[in-house]
Amino acid sequence: MANTYSKVGEMTTNDGVPLKISLQRSQRKLKLWAFLLVAPLLIFITISFILPVVSMTMRGVENPQVANILPNVVDALYVWDGVDLPDEAAYEALVIDLTAGRKNKNIGKVASRLNYERSGMRRVISGSSRKAAKLKEGPYKEQMIKINKAWGDVTTWSLIKRESGAFTYSYLVAAVDYKITDQGDIVAKSEEKQIYKSLFGRTLMMSFTITIICILLAYPIAYLLATLPMAKSNLLMILVLLPFWTSLLVRTTTWIVLLQSNGVLNDILVWMNIIDDSGRLQMIYNQTGTIIAMTHILLPFMVLPLYSVMKTIPPSYMRAALSLGANPVVSYVRVYIPMTVTGIGAGSLLVFILSIGYYITPALVGGQSGVLISNMIAYHMQNSLNWGLAGALGFILLVIVMIFYAIFNKVIGIDKMKMG
Repeated sequence: MANTYSKVGEMTTNDGVPLKISLQRSQRKLKLWAFLLVAPLLIFITISFILPVVSMTMRGVENPQVANILPNVVDALYVWDGVDLPDEAAYEALVIDLTAGRKNKNIGKVASRLNYERSGMRRVISGSSRKAAKLKEGPYKEQMIKINKAWGDVTTWSLIKRESGAFTYSYLVAAVDYKITDQGDIVAKSEEKQIYKSLFGRTLMMSFTITIICILLAYPIAYLLATLPMAKSNLLMILVLLPFWTSLLVRTTTWIVLLQSNGVLNDILVWMNIIDDSGRLQMIYNQTGTIIAMTHILLPFMVLPLYSVMKTIPPSYMRAALSLGANPVVSYVRVYIPMTVTGIGAGSLLVFILSIGYYITPALVGGQSGVLISNMIAYHMQNSLNWGLAGALGFILLVIVMIFYAIFNKVIGIDKMKMG
């Protein structure tokens, strides 16, 4: 073998280049062409997925407003001990920054930022900036306290100093229903203000429920697709894919028509005397409606991975099990189902990840008890405009998804799926 390699190294091409070097150049060219072919996809993924995720994650920890809009105050508070009220220099810096912020029309940003930490700070900052612009000369300490009592409170200055850094963890703390006290301690919010932990729990519970229901419904459908004659199988496949050809909004609003108290399903149940007219079921604007609508939407994502695995299972395996004495039920449970575990795992992962981030369907049919954490993220991005808290909630949701993916990879594993 060594002689063979030495002979190859000694061989040359028609141009006199050693064959070994020529092969290395060819391999480098192939790798370059392969990279150039994949580059558009990598660029698309980077622009449409990686950069938005990184941007929203950074919004959950970025904190530029106080430092950018109140720079003189931040410098004046750098050496402040936080025990007594700051000296006159801090109040003079406050007047300068509030006046400049009002002139530049960006004082509202810092007002909103501090208001996220303590209710009422928007009014304090906005009102003080309007009156501070009219002050002619110092000393400013008594004048600012007279404008608003908050400037005579040490906790107001402590809040400004705490949030003067370029980064903050206050959004992440708020995203798990905790808060930072005036003394800098992290404590749980009161029970009536704790909403995010319950939303995370509800999101996980409903995602698991939808995934399990999809497995139970998709398994027999995928089995029929894999075992029926081609003509019938193609017809059934069209029915499975039909929801993809219909608008998501249309499919969701259709469930509103079907599930509402005076809807089609309740009318049928009343007509069949299963329920009376006064006992109509409430199946919409709650968790039930969300689970039903999302199961219908995500069911094809479970059917297709299962079908792709079942189609590769030779029918002879079942016949062999029967010929060895196993009855149909035992052979199906002990031979057929274990060979479809990879399809179940792939479909479950796909459905779970999609359902945990869904927000359109829960927003339309979920009501108060059927909304998910994704709806709260959308609310903070579109209504409250607290993008920092939205980014923190999205980051925690991403971490949860990655944890469950790691567990899935540990239990089933990508390598095991490839082997299957």
